[in-house]
Amino acid sequence: MLKIEIKTFSELTKQELYNILQLRSEVFVVEQNSIYQDVDGKDQKALHILGFKNDKLIAYTRIFKPGDYFEKSSIGRVVVAKNNRQFNYGNEIMNASINAVKTIFKVDSIHISAQAYLKRFYNNLGFKEIGEEYLEDGIPHIAMIKES
Repeated sequence: MLKIEIKTFSELTKQELYNILQLRSEVFVVEQNSIYQDVDGKDQKALHILGFKNDKLIAYTRIFKPGDYFEKSSIGRVVVAKNNRQFNYGNEIMNASINAVKTIFKVDSIHISAQAYLKRFYNNLGFKEIGEEYLEDGIPHIAMIKES
């Protein structure tokens, strides 16, 4: 089970921010071979959901209140370290993120831009596809909405 922490940008320590950026780069840039600008100026507006196993950051998302990224509240940069994916931590970090959106932002509607190959993963969490697939940073994505 993950130890979950929720922090604003200003609450993150330098080491936590470094670990977040390292994990995101390790997966989204290196593993997925996608050259894109991860440091996008949006981290300052986000709430950061950190998942620790044995005091090591192995799962992460960032969440936004309605209007800060999309019209609806949103969850993004969903990532689990490659060597920990078999333990269901993706579900854990997403459920913690969904609960944070509901309790902190007091909304039930969540918009995500999901990598297309993860559609079933997000369907199992209650998200439904809207519209057609599109390319984002060279990777097929699909918009998805969860309405509670």
